[in-house]
Amino acid sequence: MATASMSKRGQKGSDETAVRARILEAAFAAFMKSGYAKTSTLEIATRARVSKRELYALVGNKQEMLIACIGERAKRLEVPADLPLLRDRETLAQVLTSFGTKLVREVSDPTVIAVFRLAIGEAVQASEVARALNSIGREASRAGLRKIMAEAQASGLLTGRPAELAAQFTGLLWQDLMVSLLLGVAERPNPRETAGRAGDAAAAFLQLHPPPKEHAPE
Repeated sequence: MATASMSKRGQKGSDETAVRARILEAAFAAFMKSGYAKTSTLEIATRARVSKRELYALVGNKQEMLIACIGERAKRLEVPADLPLLRDRETLAQVLTSFGTKLVREVSDPTVIAVFRLAIGEAVQASEVARALNSIGREASRAGLRKIMAEAQASGLLTGRPAELAAQFTGLLWQDLMVSLLLGVAERPNPRETAGRAGDAAAAFLQLHPPPKEHAPE
């Protein structure tokens, strides 16, 4: 009996996860089509083929759906738990290149660009879109880079404030690509171009920040 009960609970949890994913997919599609401010929870529920009661129970209100949509994507920009120990500048360059490649690949995805355009378009009517994108989506990449910079600083490979170092690397990485993507005047870089951009940014960043004297090659 206990085994059967556990099996039923597991099945229920799996079903709810699938329905929640369907709701978030429907919410995102509705936001993209009608705009965040004009999208109703009824429209989302209809698209997801669920009742409004089920929608609120599994995800929450419209703002919570937006946060969940952005949060799911932001998880991809977290620094891996098995980050290599930053003992030398070569390893730091590799880590920055790897993270930079992932950052450009994920953020230049057409779906993510669409969210940025949504936030800009809704800046007046629904400023919560921009706030959620900034505090959840963009903060994931900023936190990841701050962690890398802080560990490099702790290992004596860099000097400076991690937040400022992270912002500088981000500027070198993107240059004007993000604006061009938002305007639709540039295409998403292919894997080779993405890796090259990240490698160039890492090299330029390390050139701007020579190793501290105690770590400088003799």
